Amino acid sequence: MHLTNEELKQKIHEYKKKLSVTVVAHFYQRDEVFEIGDITGDSLELAQKTRADDSEFVVFCGVGFMGQSVKVLSPNKRVVMPKAACCAMATMIDGMQYDASVKALNEAGVPNENILPITYINSNADVKAKVGKMGGMVCTSSNAKKIITTALQEGKKILFVPDRCLGQNIANQMGLRSCVLGDGTNPADADIICYNGFCSVHQLFSVDDIAFYRKKYPGILIVVHPECDPAICDAADFVGSTSQIIKYIKELPEEQKVAVGTEFNLVNRLRTKNTYVLSSTKPECPTMNETTLKDVYDVLKSIDEGEPLNEIFIDEDTQSWAKIALERMMAL
Repeated sequence: MHLTNEELKQKIHEYKKKLSVTVVAHFYQRDEVFEIGDITGDSLELAQKTRADDSEFVVFCGVGFMGQSVKVLSPNKRVVMPKAACCAMATMIDGMQYDASVKALNEAGVPNENILPITYINSNADVKAKVGKMGGMVCTSSNAKKIITTALQEGKKILFVPDRCLGQNIANQMGLRSCVLGDGTNPADADIICYNGFCSVHQLFSVDDIAFYRKKYPGILIVVHPECDPAICDAADFVGSTSQIIKYIKELPEEQKVAVGTEFNLVNRLRTKNTYVLSSTKPECPTMNETTLKDVYDVLKSIDEGEPLNEIFIDEDTQSWAKIALERMMAL
């Protein structure tokens, strides 16, 4: 039986009243999914807010590493995902690739005791656990500068995984030397050594896009996410995390034109006037947009039937060390 979106919303609402569930939706979700979220926000915000929630089940509308973060911080909750979607950046590094990166630093003359690893929250639990075991911690795009500033006080080199752009942008802001593993430079000469990962969506923006908008709309502001290439961030008027971008644009006068370099669904919800997507193509995250209302309905139905779909399980050792890495960040 085919159900319309309105019918699906009604059935989802009925399940939410019947079951001990909280529906959680990331900012990048498609509109109809975002609108049914009981808790909405960016990745860390969602993990933190769900800690205080008392529902048995968290229905997480997002990508895998985000659902894992909820499970790591709230191990007694049952976390299910309407769609088992994976963040492309998070899949660029696993535990073996992390170990290989550490080995590459060792071979370049940087011993383990001189390495302090930091992983962007956009990484899977096994990588967070590896980082935690080495004394490192997690960061987000909004607190990366603060985390790195604190970490550098130990006098060690930062191994930053997996997003090279965020690592390089923070290094540029702080006047530090950075390199990307495998780029031919000596890691021993850098303060921040970046793994060669990236967000495919934030690679869609170009300096030419910025030039186009500045020429077409004199006085326009360019706002971008720090997952963009350093050349884009250097040419922008404001660089910030998802939550920081939302706050910045909300405080602008309505008549101020702004072009935004981040995921389409978020940009589309920011303002109804004078807001443009900084790209000639639609910068829509394919994995974030996999989740549909039908998927949410199906997973709620599965919970009601006692056989939850796509439930997240993490082994005890990974859970413990990943939680340590996350809690070190939150302590700051």
